Amino acid sequence: MKYILLFSLALLLNCSNKTKAEEHVLVKEEEENENLISLIDQIWTTEQTPIRLRDSLIVIYGVDSELAKEQQVIIDKNHIINESRVKSVLEKYGWPTKEMIGERGNWTICNVIQHSDNEVRIQYLPMMRQAVKDKKLEPRFLVRAEDRIATERGDLQIYGGQMKYYPETKSFNLWPVFDPENIDKRRTAIGLDSIAIFLKNRFDFEWNIEEQIRRTREFEKRK
Repeated sequence: MKYILLFSLALLLNCSNKTKAEEHVLVKEEEENENLISLIDQIWTTEQTPIRLRDSLIVIYGVDSELAKEQQVIIDKNHIINESRVKSVLEKYGWPTKEMIGERGNWTICNVIQHSDNEVRIQYLPMMRQAVKDKKLEPRFLVRAEDRIATERGDLQIYGGQMKYYPETKSFNLWPVFDPENIDKRRTAIGLDSIAIFLKNRFDFEWNIEEQIRRTREFEKRK
């Protein structure tokens, strides 16, 4: 009887210790997720706030104004730090789930990658494609990266997500797109709005199919 009681007591203590260990692991995971979300929020603020301020200054004073240029210096400085932070997150966790980084987390990571050099976008493109397959990332973020890579290479973009400032006309216009007549078919296939709706909502820009067909043809002739 004595040995049975000792065995029961040992078993009880072992279960208690196991439960405490499991609770400790859960607490550590929660704290780590909270710290990660806090970091992601900080990246979002330091990356996006100066960009929005710069864009507001451009509207008021023009793209070549000193105020806009000063803000660009801040943008570039912050981005170097944020790119390093995002790389560390992706190297440690792979592509994080929404539960790990919150509702705005994917947007934050993708924006930093989008603002980086093309080499960085290309480096993380396979990870982004897999994240879309795993339902961790919305297709619209992958589309932005793919179009940005194409435009940086000097190729036609596929989905129409990239605008460019043209000094000769002192205005923004869509970077020429591949096969403009069928762009909405491509966009619909991955769950995106029509190009006209997207450009109006995102850039207050009017889609003109005839103009864009002409610009694409001119672009291809120059190539």
